[in-house]
Amino acid sequence: MAVILSAEHISKSYTLKKLITDATVYIGEHDRIGIVGINGTGKSTLLKMIAGVEEPDSGTVMRRNGLRVSFLPQMPDYRQSRTALEQVLLDSPKDVGMPDEYEARALLMQLGIEDCNADVCTLSGGQKKRVALAAALIRPVDLLLLDEPTNHIDAQTVQFLEDRLAHYRGALMMVTHDRYFLDRVCSRIAELSGGELYMHDGNFSYYLEQKAARLDMANAQARKRSSILRREIEWIKRGAQARSTKQKARIQRFEEMSAIAGPQEEQKLSLTSTGTRLGRKIIECEHVGKAMGGEMLLRDFTYTILRDERMAVVGPNGCGKTTFLRMLAGQLAPDSGTMTVGETVRVGFFTQEFPHVDPKLRLIDFMRDIAEYVETPEGRFSASQMLEQFLFPPDVQYTPVEKLSGGEKRRLYLASVLMASPNVLLLDEPTNDLDIATLETLEDYLETFQGAVVVVSHDRYFLDRVAGRLFAFEDQKLVQYICTFSDYLEAHMQKDAPVREKKEEPAQRERRKELRMSYKEQRDYETIDARMAALQEKLEEIDRQVQKHASDFVRLTQLGEEREKTQKELDEAEERWLYLTDLAERIEQQKKA
Repeated sequence: MAVILSAEHISKSYTLKKLITDATVYIGEHDRIGIVGINGTGKSTLLKMIAGVEEPDSGTVMRRNGLRVSFLPQMPDYRQSRTALEQVLLDSPKDVGMPDEYEARALLMQLGIEDCNADVCTLSGGQKKRVALAAALIRPVDLLLLDEPTNHIDAQTVQFLEDRLAHYRGALMMVTHDRYFLDRVCSRIAELSGGELYMHDGNFSYYLEQKAARLDMANAQARKRSSILRREIEWIKRGAQARSTKQKARIQRFEEMSAIAGPQEEQKLSLTSTGTRLGRKIIECEHVGKAMGGEMLLRDFTYTILRDERMAVVGPNGCGKTTFLRMLAGQLAPDSGTMTVGETVRVGFFTQEFPHVDPKLRLIDFMRDIAEYVETPEGRFSASQMLEQFLFPPDVQYTPVEKLSGGEKRRLYLASVLMASPNVLLLDEPTNDLDIATLETLEDYLETFQGAVVVVSHDRYFLDRVAGRLFAFEDQKLVQYICTFSDYLEAHMQKDAPVREKKEEPAQRERRKELRMSYKEQRDYETIDARMAALQEKLEEIDRQVQKHASDFVRLTQLGEEREKTQKELDEAEERWLYLTDLAERIEQQKKA
């Protein structure tokens, strides 16, 4: 496959923060590369350098002559008053010919923008994203660069985009946290971690397998090195004399191994349950109706949210999902019907937009404005400790909010919502701008959260894992389904019969083969130390005999052969000891798990 773009040994820093160090990537003419990594590692920066929007501090980015590139930024910046149609024509790639208005209108309609003459300054975040998508996709190019293309768009649009990219003829590189999207569109995964770039062939599922194997190998090497070091330490403690060349080399090897750093564990978000006591009465909706801007959104909705509810609200953009959450949060009153909230309910509302704060406000002050301390089952946490749990170490906590990336702001906002100790969580598009590692941790947290959760999201993977009940906006009503979001979406897209209620089947737990030692391995493990000690003593005795018979050539020959044989036995015993020690440690870890 011909290479159309090469980025070699590129590095990038912002102030004192080193984002990318000596990264190299080659893009072939039919590559489909997904960039993953935790927020703040430089994914968008890498994409911008490849797009030519930013220059690397060092290294080179080389493009094939005449390479046609289209770039979708994470946050389209539409400040000047233009129609959606005018914006698409203006932002379309300049080196592939100007598209005609018919093409632009058709694509906008496919992406859900019905009014092509709407002013882009008045559009919602999701609608602006669709306009920017239309501009990026309007003409085929050699290299399509997309930064968070699935953010702020509904599931039907994601499906349309997925199908379009699956048949895209040029090369594709994108940043996204949509795991199903990565699995179905990408054939290579670029992982940014600790400033390093790791390339993996295969889709996202295969990447996870490769990464697990890479970490297992690194940990196995670390365990082996640790076992050797423990044995060498015991040897040195016995008073090893650094007289012979062999002994000097052994001490040098010990020092070199001691200096090797073990595998670096990735930073992982730690979410601690902070909910307060919740009574029996949560939120009761009776015949609720709501209209906005003269348009009816919801009619006659009746439902009682339960104490341990895991409820998802789905539907196309603009149908009223956010309005419904705002009514649950008490920010909007229904036009008809009633919403009754229990006395012990404390709502935590995670909205789509980061709260308006002074951009110069420091992270620690942002958290302290909510609470100085929060009580958790693990103890009392200060605002600073809570920030640390959300991967903001002390040296970062005095950074102004304006210095954070979009994903880091979302993580900070999530920390602030949980800092208030809610017992009912309302989450409006929580997956936007959050990295995959944070999403996985949030999913785990919601499984054990002691309270009710109502979530609005278009992330299929997230909803499949989190939601046990769906309410879909259909003809100005919320219709209840008990199924996964993927099943609902498939039936809805195909206009099949209504989704039938599914009986939950007991999860089939993957049976792991239990580690254990065989009878021979157990006997060897119990006697191997004594055997190695005996062989070591035998070697030392042979060395003494060599000095004693230094002038006897025949005897020296015999001793040389005997020493070689004994050394071989000792080497084999050491290999066996390493294997058995590693096996014993893994068995012990299995018992603890």
